[in-house]
Amino acid sequence: MAIMVFAHTASSQGLGTVEMSTPTPTTAQIIEQMQRHDQRQAKTLQNYEGQRHYSVVYRGFTRTITANMDVEMTYDASSGKSFRIISQRGSGMLCDKVLKRALDSERQASLDKSSTALSSVNYKFLLVGMDRVDDRPAYVLTVEPISPSKFLYKGKIWVDATEFAVAKMEVQPAKNPSFWISRTLIRHTNRITNGFWLPEQNQSETKVRVGGTATMCIYYRSYRIAAQADSSTTPPAAGTR
Repeated sequence: MAIMVFAHTASSQGLGTVEMSTPTPTTAQIIEQMQRHDQRQAKTLQNYEGQRHYSVVYRGFTRTITANMDVEMTYDASSGKSFRIISQRGSGMLCDKVLKRALDSERQASLDKSSTALSSVNYKFLLVGMDRVDDRPAYVLTVEPISPSKFLYKGKIWVDATEFAVAKMEVQPAKNPSFWISRTLIRHTNRITNGFWLPEQNQSETKVRVGGTATMCIYYRSYRIAAQADSSTTPPAAGTR
Protein backbone atom coordinates (compact mmCIF):
# COMPACT_ATOMS: atom_id res chain seq x y z
CA MET A 1 0.00 0.00 0.00
CA ALA A 2 1.40 3.38 -0.95
CA ILE A 3 1.14 6.11 1.67
CA MET A 4 1.11 9.33 -0.35
CA VAL A 5 2.90 12.50 0.67
CA PHE A 6 1.23 14.55 3.36
CA ALA A 7 0.33 18.19 2.89
CA HIS A 8 2.42 21.23 3.82
CA THR A 9 2.38 23.66 6.84
CA ALA A 10 -0.05 24.28 9.73
CA SER A 11 -1.33 24.28 13.62
CA SER A 12 -3.34 25.15 16.77
CA GLN A 13 -6.06 24.96 19.36
CA GLY A 14 -9.43 26.32 20.33
CA LEU A 15 -10.48 29.92 20.52
CA GLY A 16 -10.67 31.91 23.72
CA THR A 17 -11.70 35.36 24.80
CA VAL A 18 -8.90 37.89 24.92
CA GLU A 19 -9.40 41.50 25.90
CA MET A 20 -7.41 44.12 24.04
CA SER A 21 -6.77 47.64 25.28
CA THR A 22 -6.75 49.02 21.74
CA PRO A 23 -9.53 48.80 19.14
CA THR A 24 -9.52 45.60 17.11
CA PRO A 25 -8.34 46.24 13.56
CA THR A 26 -10.35 45.08 10.57
CA THR A 27 -9.53 41.92 8.65
CA ALA A 28 -8.02 44.02 5.85
CA GLN A 29 -5.79 45.92 8.28
CA ILE A 30 -4.54 42.70 9.89
CA ILE A 31 -3.74 41.17 6.51
CA GLU A 32 -1.95 44.33 5.38
CA GLN A 33 0.23 44.32 8.51
CA MET A 34 0.85 40.57 8.20
CA GLN A 35 2.01 40.95 4.60
CA ARG A 36 4.28 43.85 5.59
CA HIS A 37 5.82 41.66 8.28
CA ASP A 38 6.37 38.79 5.83
CA GLN A 39 7.90 41.08 3.21
CA ARG A 40 10.20 42.68 5.77
CA GLN A 41 11.37 39.32 7.08
CA ALA A 42 11.88 37.98 3.54
CA LYS A 43 14.06 40.97 2.67
CA THR A 44 16.03 40.81 5.90
CA LEU A 45 16.56 37.07 6.29
CA GLN A 46 18.91 36.19 3.42
CA ASN A 47 20.32 32.86 4.53
CA TYR A 48 19.82 30.47 7.44
CA GLU A 49 20.33 26.84 8.34
CA GLY A 50 18.63 24.44 10.69
CA GLN A 51 18.22 20.81 11.66
CA ARG A 52 15.01 18.84 11.58
CA HIS A 53 13.80 15.54 12.95
CA TYR A 54 11.04 13.83 10.96
CA SER A 55 9.00 10.93 12.28
CA VAL A 56 6.09 9.09 10.68
CA VAL A 57 3.87 6.36 12.10
CA TYR A 58 1.38 4.40 10.00
CA ARG A 59 -1.24 2.44 11.92
CA GLY A 60 -3.15 -0.03 9.75
CA PHE A 61 -5.61 -2.78 10.49
CA THR A 62 -2.98 -5.43 11.09
CA ARG A 63 0.30 -3.64 11.77
CA THR A 64 2.10 -0.45 12.68
CA ILE A 65 5.17 0.74 10.80
CA THR A 66 7.44 3.70 11.55
CA ALA A 67 10.26 5.72 10.06
CA ASN A 68 12.54 8.51 11.23
CA MET A 69 14.81 10.92 9.40
CA ASP A 70 17.25 13.63 10.47
CA VAL A 71 17.79 16.40 7.94
CA GLU A 72 19.90 19.52 7.54
CA MET A 73 18.09 22.39 5.82
CA THR A 74 19.68 25.41 4.17
CA TYR A 75 17.68 28.41 2.99
CA ASP A 76 19.01 31.01 0.57
CA ALA A 77 16.87 33.94 -0.55
CA SER A 78 17.99 33.57 -4.16
CA SER A 79 17.72 29.79 -4.55
CA GLY A 80 15.17 28.62 -1.98
CA LYS A 81 15.58 25.62 0.32
CA SER A 82 17.89 22.64 0.02
CA PHE A 83 18.02 19.52 2.18
CA ARG A 84 20.66 17.01 3.16
CA ILE A 85 19.59 13.76 4.79
CA ILE A 86 21.87 12.94 7.72
CA SER A 87 20.29 9.66 8.76
CA GLN A 88 17.15 7.57 8.29
CA ARG A 89 15.75 4.60 10.15
CA GLY A 90 12.75 2.31 9.95
CA SER A 91 10.51 1.57 6.99
CA GLY A 92 12.19 2.28 3.67
CA MET A 93 8.76 2.64 2.04
CA LEU A 94 7.74 5.39 4.47
CA CYS A 95 11.08 7.16 4.04
CA ASP A 96 10.74 7.14 0.25
CA LYS A 97 6.98 7.63 -0.21
CA VAL A 98 6.34 10.05 2.64
CA LEU A 99 9.38 11.78 4.11
CA LYS A 100 11.43 12.29 0.95
CA ARG A 101 8.33 13.41 -0.94
CA ALA A 102 7.61 15.93 1.81
CA LEU A 103 11.12 17.34 1.33
CA ASP A 104 10.62 17.53 -2.44
CA SER A 105 7.27 19.31 -2.05
CA GLU A 106 8.74 21.89 0.33
CA ARG A 107 11.70 22.44 -2.00
CA GLN A 108 9.33 23.06 -4.92
CA ALA A 109 7.17 25.44 -2.90
CA SER A 110 10.22 27.49 -1.84
CA LEU A 111 11.07 28.14 -5.50
CA ASP A 112 7.71 29.77 -6.25
CA LYS A 113 7.08 32.00 -3.25
CA SER A 114 4.46 34.26 -4.82
CA SER A 115 2.06 31.42 -5.65
CA THR A 116 2.32 29.89 -2.16
CA ALA A 117 2.46 33.07 -0.03
CA LEU A 118 -0.15 33.66 2.67
CA SER A 119 -1.41 36.80 0.94
CA SER A 120 -4.60 38.39 -0.37
CA VAL A 121 -3.55 37.32 -3.86
CA ASN A 122 -3.90 33.64 -2.92
CA TYR A 123 -6.40 33.67 -0.05
CA LYS A 124 -9.63 35.11 1.31
CA PHE A 125 -9.46 35.95 5.04
CA LEU A 126 -12.01 36.60 7.77
CA LEU A 127 -11.35 37.69 11.37
CA VAL A 128 -13.33 35.40 13.70
CA GLY A 129 -11.96 36.10 17.17
CA MET A 130 -9.08 36.55 19.59
CA ASP A 131 -6.92 34.04 21.42
CA ARG A 132 -3.54 33.76 23.15
CA VAL A 133 -0.47 31.98 21.83
CA ASP A 134 2.39 31.55 24.32
CA ASP A 135 0.65 34.13 26.51
CA ARG A 136 0.62 36.70 23.69
CA PRO A 137 -2.65 38.02 22.21
CA ALA A 138 -3.38 36.85 18.69
CA TYR A 139 -6.03 37.43 16.05
CA VAL A 140 -7.75 34.30 14.74
CA LEU A 141 -8.70 34.30 11.07
CA THR A 142 -10.18 31.77 8.69
CA VAL A 143 -8.31 31.27 5.40
CA GLU A 144 -9.80 30.05 2.14
CA PRO A 145 -7.73 29.70 -1.04
CA ILE A 146 -8.93 31.63 -4.07
CA SER A 147 -7.85 28.78 -6.36
CA PRO A 148 -7.28 25.14 -5.28
CA SER A 149 -3.65 24.05 -5.18
CA LYS A 150 -1.75 21.26 -3.46
CA PHE A 151 0.53 23.95 -1.96
CA LEU A 152 -2.34 26.03 -0.49
CA TYR A 153 -4.62 25.24 2.45
CA LYS A 154 -7.85 26.14 4.20
CA GLY A 155 -8.61 26.48 7.90
CA LYS A 156 -7.54 28.90 10.64
CA ILE A 157 -4.43 30.94 11.39
CA TRP A 158 -3.37 32.75 14.57
CA VAL A 159 -1.66 36.10 13.88
CA ASP A 160 0.42 37.67 16.66
CA ALA A 161 -1.34 40.92 17.66
CA THR A 162 1.93 42.79 18.29
CA GLU A 163 4.16 41.77 15.40
CA PHE A 164 1.57 40.43 12.93
CA ALA A 165 3.48 37.21 12.33
CA VAL A 166 1.66 33.90 11.95
CA ALA A 167 2.13 32.11 15.27
CA LYS A 168 -0.08 29.05 14.68
CA MET A 169 -2.05 27.33 11.99
CA GLU A 170 -4.67 24.58 11.91
CA VAL A 171 -5.48 23.73 8.31
CA GLN A 172 -6.00 21.10 5.65
CA PRO A 173 -4.87 21.01 2.01
CA ALA A 174 -7.00 23.02 -0.39
CA LYS A 175 -6.60 20.21 -2.93
CA ASN A 176 -6.39 16.56 -2.00
CA PRO A 177 -2.90 15.41 -3.04
CA SER A 178 -4.02 11.85 -3.79
CA PHE A 179 -7.11 9.70 -4.31
CA TRP A 180 -5.77 7.37 -1.63
CA ILE A 181 -5.99 10.11 1.00
CA SER A 182 -9.42 10.95 2.41
CA ARG A 183 -8.36 13.73 4.82
CA THR A 184 -5.25 15.46 6.13
CA LEU A 185 -5.21 17.77 9.16
CA ILE A 186 -2.13 19.90 9.81
CA ARG A 187 -1.11 21.72 12.98
CA HIS A 188 1.87 24.05 12.84
CA THR A 189 3.56 26.48 15.22
CA ASN A 190 6.16 29.22 14.69
CA ARG A 191 8.35 30.89 17.29
CA ILE A 192 10.79 33.79 17.45
CA THR A 193 14.42 32.75 16.96
CA ASN A 194 17.18 35.35 16.80
CA GLY A 195 14.61 38.00 15.99
CA PHE A 196 12.82 36.04 13.23
CA TRP A 197 9.63 33.99 13.22
CA LEU A 198 10.64 30.47 12.14
CA PRO A 199 8.93 27.04 12.24
CA GLU A 200 8.92 25.23 15.56
CA GLN A 201 6.78 22.11 15.09
CA ASN A 202 4.49 20.61 12.46
CA GLN A 203 2.15 17.66 12.79
CA SER A 204 -0.03 16.19 10.05
CA GLU A 205 -2.53 13.38 10.43
CA THR A 206 -3.66 11.63 7.26
CA LYS A 207 -6.56 9.21 6.88
CA VAL A 208 -5.96 6.65 4.13
CA ARG A 209 -9.07 5.54 2.19
CA VAL A 210 -8.21 1.84 2.24
CA GLY A 211 -7.74 1.94 5.98
CA GLY A 212 -5.31 3.25 8.54
CA THR A 213 -3.90 6.54 9.74
CA ALA A 214 -0.48 8.07 9.11
CA THR A 215 0.90 10.72 11.46
CA MET A 216 3.98 12.75 10.56
CA CYS A 217 5.77 15.11 12.96
CA ILE A 218 8.53 17.58 12.15
CA TYR A 219 10.63 19.14 14.92
CA TYR A 220 12.69 22.19 13.91
CA ARG A 221 15.83 23.01 15.89
CA SER A 222 19.40 24.39 15.90
CA TYR A 223 18.75 27.41 13.71
CA ARG A 224 21.78 29.37 12.54
CA ILE A 225 21.24 32.75 10.90
CA ALA A 226 24.01 32.86 8.29
CA ALA A 227 23.23 36.17 6.55
CA GLN A 228 20.76 39.02 6.82
CA ALA A 229 20.31 42.41 5.22
CA ASP A 230 21.63 45.55 6.88
CA SER A 231 19.20 46.27 9.71
CA SER A 232 19.79 50.00 9.30
CA THR A 233 17.98 49.86 5.97
CA THR A 234 15.72 46.83 6.51
CA PRO A 235 14.71 46.33 10.16
CA PRO A 236 14.28 42.79 11.49
CA ALA A 237 10.79 41.39 11.39
CA ALA A 238 10.46 40.59 15.08
CA GLY A 239 11.98 41.13 18.50
CA THR A 240 13.62 38.42 20.50
CA ARG A 241 11.39 36.74 23.01
